Amino acid sequence: MSQTSVQELPSHVGEAVRVAGWLYNRRSKGKIQFLQIRDGTGIVQAVLGKNDVPESLFAQCDTLPYEASLTVEGTVRADARSPGGVELLVKDVIVHHAPAQEYPISKQEHGPDFLLSHRHLWLRSRKPHAILRIRDAVITAIRQFFDERGFICLDAPIFTPSVCEGTTNLFEVQYFDEKCYLTQSGQLYMEAGAMAFGKVYCFGPTFRAEKSKTRRHLTEFWMVEPEVAYATLDDIMDLAEDMLVAVVRHVLEHRGPELAVLERDRAKLECIQKPFPRMAYVDAVRMLREKGLPFQEGNDFGGPDETAISESFDRPVLIHRYPSAVKAFYMKRDPNDASRALCVDVLAPEGVGEIIGGGQREDDLEVLEARIAEHGLPREPFEWYLDLRRYGSVPHAGFGLGIERTVAWICGTEHVRECIPFPRMLYRIYP
Repeated sequence: MSQTSVQELPSHVGEAVRVAGWLYNRRSKGKIQFLQIRDGTGIVQAVLGKNDVPESLFAQCDTLPYEASLTVEGTVRADARSPGGVELLVKDVIVHHAPAQEYPISKQEHGPDFLLSHRHLWLRSRKPHAILRIRDAVITAIRQFFDERGFICLDAPIFTPSVCEGTTNLFEVQYFDEKCYLTQSGQLYMEAGAMAFGKVYCFGPTFRAEKSKTRRHLTEFWMVEPEVAYATLDDIMDLAEDMLVAVVRHVLEHRGPELAVLERDRAKLECIQKPFPRMAYVDAVRMLREKGLPFQEGNDFGGPDETAISESFDRPVLIHRYPSAVKAFYMKRDPNDASRALCVDVLAPEGVGEIIGGGQREDDLEVLEARIAEHGLPREPFEWYLDLRRYGSVPHAGFGLGIERTVAWICGTEHVRECIPFPRMLYRIYP
């Protein structure tokens, strides 16, 4: 008898197998018990007949508490009515641990705060479990995408001596005898990597000390940040578009059962195909005004503005050439209009908002020095960054994709806190 996983059971129909997992749910019907067993890959119904097992085992299973850990042995039988198309006809059950206390997350409704405080257990429930399996598929698809295109994965440091996106949302920490910051982005380091390897990306945690409580914000989130030497704004927009198409396709192919658990409308993902709509900032402002929104041109878009723009499209929309005044110091200005930056934001549909921000980087040493001064940033921490313009500077571009917002969009989930295993928010750092 071989041990197998729930997701592999359809390939073992008619065979005797062993499945190790936990009791997710159970019900009885006379001389038959139905045990729902989860093992991390899925849930299978195990059918326990009173005449098929010792009487003491049948009685024990009838009182097993939720989340008891056990190993079930039996024969796999095809059943189109069951999830996964199979069920397990039980011959034996080995109970490893039966909790003495009632499982805290019962079948009754619980509020968000209770569930977040019990996140370590809530991960076992169907919906968060499905979301995080989809997150895993998103990460896998991204890594495959860049690997197939010859990118090198580099790790950016988490402790940094300088800012990247501005000084108002930094976590300052004591680093031995000096101050440093938790990284806002790995981009500056990926620019160094691009000058060494041509095409690189990093994937890791980033931190923003914004005191924001919206459904789109976390204080700790994960970003994928590619950077490409000799790339322009158009090149990086093409790359972002290709990546999102590949990611959605991978999820549709590999996480169908999880999308079904979330009752996600697959049609809204199946239409994610090239080309994506592209709009200049000025055209997006015009759209907002036509919709009657009181938007002041020259400002950055807020959440309601992004939602209003994206709701006009059934796929992500790329907004490019924002006013340079609202973008970071490293953004290259449009040579045809110095008031505009060669930048792009990708807005996901269905109200998710920005999932990608990027653009072409300033590659001229003197211009970049002036930008640092204009933004009131200290020169010394950026000397290494300026070296990239002193020694073999080239046009280059990149972007950052937020994993949690991307997962929220693909899953059709309202809040990004559901899309990371242990969310960190303004008032939450437990568990």
